[in-house]
Amino acid sequence: MLTFVARRIAYSVPVVLVASLLVFVFVYNTTDPLARYRASRDPTVITQQGLRAGLLEKPCTVVGHSAGGNEILKCHKRNVFKQYGSWLSKFVRGDMGTSFVTGHRVSTDLRNALWNTLQLIVWGVLLSALLAIAIGVYSAVRQYSILDYTFTGLSFVGLSMPPFWFGLIAIQFFSIDLKNWFNLKEPIFFSIGLHSSQGAGFIDFGRHLFLPVITLTVQIIAEWSRYQRSSMLDVMSSDYIRTARAKGLGRRQVVFKHGLRNALIPLVTVMAIDIGALFGGLLVTEQIFSWPGMGKLFLDALLNGDTNVLLPWLMVTALFIILFNLLADVLYGLLDPRIRLA
Repeated sequence: MLTFVARRIAYSVPVVLVASLLVFVFVYNTTDPLARYRASRDPTVITQQGLRAGLLEKPCTVVGHSAGGNEILKCHKRNVFKQYGSWLSKFVRGDMGTSFVTGHRVSTDLRNALWNTLQLIVWGVLLSALLAIAIGVYSAVRQYSILDYTFTGLSFVGLSMPPFWFGLIAIQFFSIDLKNWFNLKEPIFFSIGLHSSQGAGFIDFGRHLFLPVITLTVQIIAEWSRYQRSSMLDVMSSDYIRTARAKGLGRRQVVFKHGLRNALIPLVTVMAIDIGALFGGLLVTEQIFSWPGMGKLFLDALLNGDTNVLLPWLMVTALFIILFNLLADVLYGLLDPRIRLA
Protein backbone atom coordinates (compact mmCIF):
# COMPACT_ATOMS: atom_id res chain seq x y z
CA MET A 1 0.00 0.00 0.00
CA LEU A 2 2.86 2.41 0.79
CA THR A 3 4.36 1.78 -2.66
CA PHE A 4 0.99 2.53 -4.23
CA VAL A 5 0.68 5.83 -2.32
CA ALA A 6 4.29 6.83 -3.07
CA ARG A 7 3.75 6.18 -6.78
CA ARG A 8 0.61 8.34 -6.82
CA ILE A 9 2.43 11.16 -4.99
CA ALA A 10 5.31 10.95 -7.50
CA TYR A 11 2.80 11.29 -10.34
CA SER A 12 1.27 14.36 -8.68
CA VAL A 13 4.52 16.37 -8.42
CA PRO A 14 4.88 17.14 -12.17
CA VAL A 15 1.15 17.86 -12.32
CA VAL A 16 1.56 20.51 -9.59
CA LEU A 17 4.53 22.10 -11.40
CA VAL A 18 2.72 22.21 -14.74
CA ALA A 19 -0.40 23.61 -13.05
CA SER A 20 1.64 26.34 -11.35
CA LEU A 21 3.29 27.35 -14.65
CA LEU A 22 -0.04 27.45 -16.50
CA VAL A 23 -1.65 29.49 -13.71
CA PHE A 24 1.24 31.98 -13.72
CA VAL A 25 1.35 32.42 -17.51
CA PHE A 26 -2.43 32.73 -17.71
CA VAL A 27 -2.66 35.42 -15.03
CA TYR A 28 0.24 37.54 -16.27
CA ASN A 29 -0.89 37.37 -19.90
CA THR A 30 -4.47 38.38 -19.13
CA THR A 31 -4.02 41.02 -16.41
CA ASP A 32 -1.92 44.13 -15.88
CA PRO A 33 -0.82 44.42 -12.23
CA LEU A 34 0.49 47.95 -12.85
CA ALA A 35 -2.70 49.27 -14.49
CA ARG A 36 -3.70 51.35 -11.47
CA TYR A 37 -0.24 52.95 -11.39
CA ARG A 38 -0.05 53.64 -15.13
CA ALA A 39 -2.95 56.08 -14.79
CA SER A 40 -0.66 58.40 -12.80
CA ARG A 41 1.86 58.47 -15.71
CA ASP A 42 4.58 58.80 -13.08
CA PRO A 43 7.58 56.69 -14.13
CA THR A 44 8.95 56.70 -10.61
CA VAL A 45 5.78 55.17 -9.12
CA ILE A 46 5.42 52.62 -11.91
CA THR A 47 9.08 51.62 -11.63
CA GLN A 48 8.96 51.28 -7.84
CA GLN A 49 5.85 49.09 -7.91
CA GLY A 50 7.04 47.06 -10.90
CA LEU A 51 10.48 46.38 -9.48
CA ARG A 52 9.02 45.58 -6.05
CA ALA A 53 6.66 43.02 -7.58
CA GLY A 54 9.43 41.58 -9.78
CA LEU A 55 7.59 42.51 -12.98
CA LEU A 56 10.18 44.84 -14.56
CA GLU A 57 13.74 44.19 -15.65
CA LYS A 58 14.85 47.83 -15.38
CA PRO A 59 13.30 51.22 -14.56
CA CYS A 60 10.78 52.74 -16.98
CA THR A 61 11.97 55.59 -19.19
CA VAL A 62 10.12 58.47 -20.85
CA VAL A 63 10.39 58.13 -24.64
CA GLY A 64 8.10 60.98 -25.68
CA HIS A 65 4.86 62.83 -25.14
CA SER A 66 1.38 62.29 -26.52
CA ALA A 67 -0.74 64.94 -28.23
CA GLY A 68 -2.38 65.66 -24.89
CA GLY A 69 0.96 66.28 -23.22
CA ASN A 70 1.09 62.97 -21.32
CA GLU A 71 4.40 61.17 -21.03
CA ILE A 72 4.86 58.00 -23.07
CA LEU A 73 6.69 55.38 -21.03
CA LYS A 74 8.75 52.42 -22.14
CA CYS A 75 8.93 49.66 -19.54
CA HIS A 76 11.03 46.52 -19.99
CA LYS A 77 9.19 43.53 -18.56
CA ARG A 78 11.13 40.67 -17.05
CA ASN A 79 11.17 37.36 -18.88
CA VAL A 80 8.08 35.36 -17.94
CA PHE A 81 10.15 32.36 -16.83
CA LYS A 82 12.32 34.55 -14.60
CA GLN A 83 9.16 35.98 -13.08
CA TYR A 84 7.76 32.47 -12.64
CA GLY A 85 10.91 31.17 -10.98
CA SER A 86 11.04 34.12 -8.59
CA TRP A 87 7.35 33.83 -7.74
CA LEU A 88 7.44 30.03 -7.26
CA SER A 89 10.46 30.17 -4.96
CA LYS A 90 8.71 32.76 -2.79
CA PHE A 91 5.41 30.82 -2.86
CA VAL A 92 7.11 27.61 -1.69
CA ARG A 93 8.61 29.54 1.24
CA GLY A 94 5.17 30.94 2.12
CA ASP A 95 5.93 34.46 0.89
CA MET A 96 2.91 35.47 -1.22
CA GLY A 97 3.58 39.19 -1.13
CA THR A 98 1.08 41.92 -0.33
CA SER A 99 -2.15 42.92 -2.01
CA PHE A 100 -1.87 45.74 -4.55
CA VAL A 101 -5.25 47.06 -3.36
CA THR A 102 -5.45 46.61 0.42
CA GLY A 103 -1.76 46.38 1.28
CA HIS A 104 -2.49 43.34 3.49
CA ARG A 105 -0.31 40.25 3.45
CA VAL A 106 -1.83 37.86 0.93
CA SER A 107 -0.98 34.81 3.04
CA THR A 108 -3.01 36.19 5.96
CA ASP A 109 -6.03 37.09 3.82
CA LEU A 110 -5.88 33.72 2.06
CA ARG A 111 -5.60 31.80 5.34
CA ASN A 112 -8.60 33.60 6.85
CA ALA A 113 -10.70 33.11 3.72
CA LEU A 114 -9.72 29.43 3.51
CA TRP A 115 -10.67 28.87 7.16
CA ASN A 116 -14.10 30.46 6.64
CA THR A 117 -14.76 28.38 3.53
CA LEU A 118 -13.52 25.25 5.30
CA GLN A 119 -16.23 25.67 7.95
CA LEU A 120 -18.91 25.52 5.25
CA ILE A 121 -17.23 22.62 3.45
CA VAL A 122 -16.77 20.39 6.51
CA TRP A 123 -20.35 20.61 7.70
CA GLY A 124 -21.79 20.68 4.19
CA VAL A 125 -19.85 17.66 2.93
CA LEU A 126 -20.43 15.66 6.13
CA LEU A 127 -24.19 16.24 5.97
CA SER A 128 -24.31 15.63 2.20
CA ALA A 129 -22.30 12.41 2.32
CA LEU A 130 -24.34 10.85 5.13
CA LEU A 131 -27.70 11.69 3.59
CA ALA A 132 -26.69 10.91 0.00
CA ILE A 133 -25.27 7.47 0.84
CA ALA A 134 -28.27 6.59 3.02
CA ILE A 135 -30.77 7.73 0.38
CA GLY A 136 -28.85 6.05 -2.45
CA VAL A 137 -28.54 2.70 -0.67
CA TYR A 138 -32.19 2.67 0.45
CA SER A 139 -33.45 3.62 -3.03
CA ALA A 140 -31.38 0.84 -4.63
CA VAL A 141 -32.36 -1.83 -2.12
CA ARG A 142 -36.04 -0.75 -2.18
CA GLN A 143 -36.17 -0.04 -5.90
CA TYR A 144 -39.54 1.17 -7.25
CA SER A 145 -40.94 1.63 -3.75
CA ILE A 146 -42.90 4.74 -2.78
CA LEU A 147 -39.90 6.23 -0.98
CA ASP A 148 -37.66 5.46 -3.96
CA TYR A 149 -39.97 7.44 -6.23
CA THR A 150 -40.15 10.20 -3.60
CA PHE A 151 -36.37 10.50 -3.26
CA THR A 152 -35.97 10.41 -7.05
CA GLY A 153 -38.47 13.23 -7.48
CA LEU A 154 -36.88 15.31 -4.72
CA SER A 155 -33.42 14.81 -6.22
CA PHE A 156 -34.60 16.21 -9.55
CA VAL A 157 -36.12 19.17 -7.74
CA GLY A 158 -32.84 19.74 -5.87
CA LEU A 159 -30.80 19.60 -9.07
CA SER A 160 -33.16 22.07 -10.72
CA MET A 161 -32.87 24.77 -8.03
CA PRO A 162 -30.01 27.24 -8.58
CA PRO A 163 -28.14 28.00 -5.31
CA PHE A 164 -28.68 31.77 -5.65
CA TRP A 165 -32.45 31.25 -5.91
CA PHE A 166 -32.66 28.73 -3.08
CA GLY A 167 -30.49 30.92 -0.84
CA LEU A 168 -32.70 33.96 -1.37
CA ILE A 169 -35.85 31.91 -0.74
CA ALA A 170 -34.31 30.52 2.48
CA ILE A 171 -33.49 34.06 3.67
CA GLN A 172 -37.00 35.22 2.81
CA PHE A 173 -38.63 32.33 4.66
CA PHE A 174 -36.51 32.01 7.79
CA SER A 175 -35.50 35.63 8.34
CA ILE A 176 -38.55 37.55 7.14
CA ASP A 177 -41.61 35.28 7.03
CA LEU A 178 -40.69 33.67 10.36
CA LYS A 179 -39.83 37.07 11.91
CA ASN A 180 -36.06 36.55 12.05
CA TRP A 181 -36.23 32.96 13.28
CA PHE A 182 -32.44 32.91 13.75
CA ASN A 183 -32.52 36.01 15.97
CA LEU A 184 -29.71 37.71 14.08
CA LYS A 185 -29.21 41.47 14.31
CA GLU A 186 -28.70 41.63 10.55
CA PRO A 187 -30.81 38.82 9.00
CA ILE A 188 -29.09 38.84 5.59
CA PHE A 189 -25.47 39.12 6.73
CA PHE A 190 -25.09 35.73 8.34
CA SER A 191 -21.34 36.01 8.89
CA ILE A 192 -21.77 38.99 11.25
CA GLY A 193 -21.07 37.91 14.81
CA LEU A 194 -19.43 34.68 13.68
CA HIS A 195 -16.07 35.68 15.15
CA SER A 196 -17.32 38.22 17.67
CA SER A 197 -17.88 37.81 21.39
CA GLN A 198 -21.61 37.39 20.76
CA GLY A 199 -20.88 34.53 18.37
CA ALA A 200 -18.62 32.54 20.68
CA GLY A 201 -21.26 29.97 21.63
CA PHE A 202 -21.81 26.84 19.58
CA ILE A 203 -25.55 27.52 19.27
CA ASP A 204 -24.94 31.01 17.90
CA PHE A 205 -22.29 29.61 15.56
CA GLY A 206 -24.81 27.05 14.31
CA ARG A 207 -27.44 29.72 13.69
CA HIS A 208 -25.04 31.65 11.46
CA LEU A 209 -23.95 28.48 9.68
CA PHE A 210 -27.33 26.81 9.13
CA LEU A 211 -28.64 28.54 6.01
CA PRO A 212 -25.33 28.70 4.09
CA VAL A 213 -24.78 24.98 4.71
CA ILE A 214 -28.33 24.07 3.67
CA THR A 215 -27.96 26.15 0.51
CA LEU A 216 -24.68 24.37 -0.24
CA THR A 217 -25.97 20.83 0.37
CA VAL A 218 -29.26 20.81 -1.56
CA GLN A 219 -27.73 20.21 -4.99
CA ILE A 220 -24.86 18.09 -3.63
CA ILE A 221 -27.20 15.64 -1.89
CA ALA A 222 -29.35 15.40 -5.02
CA GLU A 223 -26.30 14.69 -7.22
CA TRP A 224 -24.49 12.28 -4.92
CA SER A 225 -27.60 10.28 -4.03
CA ARG A 226 -28.28 9.65 -7.75
CA TYR A 227 -24.72 8.41 -8.26
CA GLN A 228 -24.94 6.19 -5.18
CA ARG A 229 -28.29 4.70 -6.23
CA SER A 230 -27.07 3.92 -9.75
CA SER A 231 -23.81 2.41 -8.52
CA MET A 232 -25.57 0.36 -5.86
CA LEU A 233 -28.04 -1.05 -8.41
CA ASP A 234 -25.15 -2.20 -10.63
CA VAL A 235 -23.37 -3.85 -7.71
CA MET A 236 -26.47 -5.57 -6.33
CA SER A 237 -27.08 -7.26 -9.70
CA SER A 238 -23.51 -8.61 -9.98
CA ASP A 239 -22.51 -12.27 -9.77
CA TYR A 240 -20.63 -12.11 -6.46
CA ILE A 241 -23.69 -10.62 -4.73
CA ARG A 242 -25.84 -13.49 -5.99
CA THR A 243 -23.14 -15.90 -4.79
CA ALA A 244 -23.13 -14.26 -1.34
CA ARG A 245 -26.89 -14.63 -1.12
CA ALA A 246 -26.69 -18.26 -2.27
CA LYS A 247 -24.26 -18.95 0.60
CA GLY A 248 -26.95 -17.89 3.03
CA LEU A 249 -25.47 -14.58 4.18
CA GLY A 250 -27.88 -12.18 5.85
CA ARG A 251 -29.39 -9.27 3.91
CA ARG A 252 -27.59 -6.67 6.02
CA GLN A 253 -24.21 -8.34 5.51
CA VAL A 254 -24.75 -8.66 1.76
CA VAL A 255 -25.79 -5.03 1.37
CA PHE A 256 -23.27 -3.30 3.62
CA LYS A 257 -20.23 -5.59 3.60
CA HIS A 258 -20.23 -6.79 0.00
CA GLY A 259 -22.41 -4.27 -1.83
CA LEU A 260 -21.80 -0.84 -0.33
CA ARG A 261 -18.02 -1.10 -0.24
CA ASN A 262 -17.77 -1.65 -4.00
CA ALA A 263 -20.60 0.75 -4.80
CA LEU A 264 -18.73 3.61 -3.11
CA ILE A 265 -15.90 3.64 -5.69
CA PRO A 266 -17.74 5.72 -8.37
CA LEU A 267 -19.09 8.06 -5.69
CA VAL A 268 -15.59 8.60 -4.29
CA THR A 269 -14.51 9.95 -7.69
CA VAL A 270 -17.37 12.46 -7.81
CA MET A 271 -16.87 13.47 -4.17
CA ALA A 272 -13.13 14.04 -4.60
CA ILE A 273 -13.63 16.28 -7.64
CA ASP A 274 -16.48 18.21 -6.02
CA ILE A 275 -14.75 18.73 -2.66
CA GLY A 276 -11.52 19.86 -4.31
CA ALA A 277 -13.47 22.39 -6.37
CA LEU A 278 -15.32 23.61 -3.28
CA PHE A 279 -12.04 24.84 -1.79
CA GLY A 280 -11.95 27.33 -4.63
CA GLY A 281 -14.82 29.05 -2.93
CA LEU A 282 -18.57 28.91 -2.97
CA LEU A 283 -18.93 32.10 -4.93
CA VAL A 284 -22.74 32.28 -5.08
CA THR A 285 -23.37 31.06 -1.53
CA GLU A 286 -20.71 33.31 -0.02
CA GLN A 287 -21.98 36.35 -1.89
CA ILE A 288 -25.60 35.79 -0.84
CA PHE A 289 -24.75 35.37 2.83
CA SER A 290 -21.81 37.81 2.87
CA TRP A 291 -19.52 34.97 3.93
CA PRO A 292 -15.84 36.10 3.87
CA GLY A 293 -14.50 32.97 2.20
CA MET A 294 -12.42 31.99 -0.82
CA GLY A 295 -15.14 32.80 -3.35
CA LYS A 296 -15.60 36.33 -2.08
CA LEU A 297 -11.83 36.87 -1.93
CA PHE A 298 -11.50 35.76 -5.55
CA LEU A 299 -14.32 37.99 -6.79
CA ASP A 300 -12.92 41.05 -5.00
CA ALA A 301 -9.41 40.40 -6.39
CA LEU A 302 -10.74 39.82 -9.90
CA LEU A 303 -12.80 43.02 -9.94
CA ASN A 304 -9.82 45.02 -8.62
CA GLY A 305 -7.25 43.37 -10.91
CA ASP A 306 -5.21 42.32 -7.87
CA THR A 307 -2.85 39.72 -9.37
CA ASN A 308 -0.94 39.31 -6.12
CA VAL A 309 -4.09 37.75 -4.68
CA LEU A 310 -5.28 35.96 -7.83
CA LEU A 311 -2.06 33.98 -8.32
CA PRO A 312 -1.88 32.38 -4.84
CA TRP A 313 -5.65 31.85 -4.90
CA LEU A 314 -5.50 29.93 -8.18
CA MET A 315 -2.45 27.98 -7.03
CA VAL A 316 -3.99 26.97 -3.71
CA THR A 317 -7.19 25.93 -5.49
CA ALA A 318 -5.22 23.82 -7.98
CA LEU A 319 -3.30 22.18 -5.12
CA PHE A 320 -6.52 21.20 -3.37
CA ILE A 321 -7.99 19.71 -6.55
CA ILE A 322 -4.83 17.67 -7.14
CA LEU A 323 -4.70 16.67 -3.46
CA PHE A 324 -8.26 15.37 -3.42
CA ASN A 325 -7.77 13.48 -6.67
CA LEU A 326 -4.73 11.87 -5.02
CA LEU A 327 -6.89 11.05 -2.00
CA ALA A 328 -9.45 9.43 -4.32
CA ASP A 329 -6.74 7.21 -5.80
CA VAL A 330 -5.67 6.12 -2.31
CA LEU A 331 -9.27 5.39 -1.32
CA TYR A 332 -9.67 3.28 -4.46
CA GLY A 333 -6.84 1.10 -3.22
CA LEU A 334 -8.43 0.74 0.20
CA LEU A 335 -11.87 -0.08 -1.19
CA ASP A 336 -10.67 -2.46 -3.93
CA PRO A 337 -7.25 -4.17 -3.47
CA ARG A 338 -7.26 -5.12 -7.16
CA ILE A 339 -6.55 -1.47 -8.04
CA ARG A 340 -3.34 -1.57 -5.96
CA LEU A 341 -2.16 -4.67 -7.80
CA ALA A 342 -2.83 -3.04 -11.16
